[in-house]
Amino acid sequence: MELLRARRDKDNGLVAQDVESPAAIDDIWASAAQLSTVGIFVVLFVACLYLGRALLLPVLAAFVVGLTLAPIVGLARRYRVSPALSAIGLGVVLLAAVGAVLTWLAGPVSGWIAKAPEIGAAIKQKLYVLDQPLSALRQLQETLLPSAGNTVALEPSHLGMLAPVLTFATPAAAELLLFFVVLIFFLATQMDFRRYMVSFFPTRDAKLRFIRIANEIELSLASYLAVVTAINFAVGVLVAIGAWLFGFPNPLLFGMLAMVLNYIPYLGPACMVVILFGVGLVSFPSLGYALIPPAALVALATLEGHAITPTVLGKRLTLNPLVVLLALAFWSWLWGPMGAFLAVPLTIIGQVTLNHLFPPDQDRLPG
Repeated sequence: MELLRARRDKDNGLVAQDVESPAAIDDIWASAAQLSTVGIFVVLFVACLYLGRALLLPVLAAFVVGLTLAPIVGLARRYRVSPALSAIGLGVVLLAAVGAVLTWLAGPVSGWIAKAPEIGAAIKQKLYVLDQPLSALRQLQETLLPSAGNTVALEPSHLGMLAPVLTFATPAAAELLLFFVVLIFFLATQMDFRRYMVSFFPTRDAKLRFIRIANEIELSLASYLAVVTAINFAVGVLVAIGAWLFGFPNPLLFGMLAMVLNYIPYLGPACMVVILFGVGLVSFPSLGYALIPPAALVALATLEGHAITPTVLGKRLTLNPLVVLLALAFWSWLWGPMGAFLAVPLTIIGQVTLNHLFPPDQDRLPG
């Protein structure tokens, strides 16, 4: 009897499973359809960001900078200074600062560009140890991909060299003008813009949540920019002093480059290491001496990135290194150098928004 009862229960279970299987299959297809819809939206969204770079990049950069400078406009409003006047003043100061930096850098950079042939010859002489591997690589490339035998070398004209510069400078000037116009208007009308955005939310809780998110984004961006600017200034001063001690020409130039590039985590210090290594090859008599300045910068960047900056920023503004690296890779691929500059602020905005929409569980999970 027990065997018959067990077999009957087993048959009933199989029948129930067969009855429920169509519903389970429908749930699977419904989930797959939802996932596909989200995937299509993400692909189209990324394609829109990529194709609309000329318009979206300056506008988004203006919004990010505007959110960062919004506390200054709010502070000026407390002293009865018009937001429009504060916005115009901040725009003029920012434009003057950018113009002064570019003007100051133009002389040393043009001097280095003029010495490019000499620098290239000196670097080639110092890196003689790489001649044999590079020669073997060229032979392998010639074997796998043989080039045409008869090639005619054409002398590049000045007009041909000027065309790429004009091609880059013309849209860059238009994007820079759009950036400053949007920035000034956003700073002047930020409260009206916030009230307009709040009106889209139907419930009081949703309105309050949006206001809390906007306030914390402004506070986080302003705090991050202030702290990181102070740290980067100290890094620039140390690099300038080190360049002067090592005997580099224009040590202030290297300090300014180190300060600006340090706004881009990982990639900025890596570019600075390459720059110091290249200048060291020209300035020092041997390859060993040329490795000392970039090694010192690596030690300084490691200390700053893994000890000083996380300690000063605190837990609230400390970002996951993997998230920062993925954000840098994505925005650099999408929008180039300016995307790299915007990667960390956009990551902060995303982190603050997700923390409010999906609060982290306070219960500690077992390790």
